[in-house]
Amino acid sequence: MSVALGLDPEGKAPDSLEEQLLLIWSNIRRILAEANMTTDNIVRLTSYLRDASYAEANQNVRIAALGNRRIPTTAIVAETLVPEWLVEIEVVAAA
Repeated sequence: MSVALGLDPEGKAPDSLEEQLLLIWSNIRRILAEANMTTDNIVRLTSYLRDASYAEANQNVRIAALGNRRIPTTAIVAETLVPEWLVEIEVVAAA
């Protein structure tokens, strides 16, 4: 799976970080379901954060999405993201 963004069906990003994170995970679940997979199939993920201060919120939403599962995770601060995109998440999943 490539990078998931917090964009709505019209391609617009919500204003808040939390809304973008929730939308990203909704998009991840939808994309995985199209491949007959779930978040249980995620084996690695990389988060690209526009600002380092987003790390805790990103972690909290990730933990809520994955439950007790622990997987290799990397967070990278990438100020080169489109300004409206506060976070992107790249997922590796295996069937």
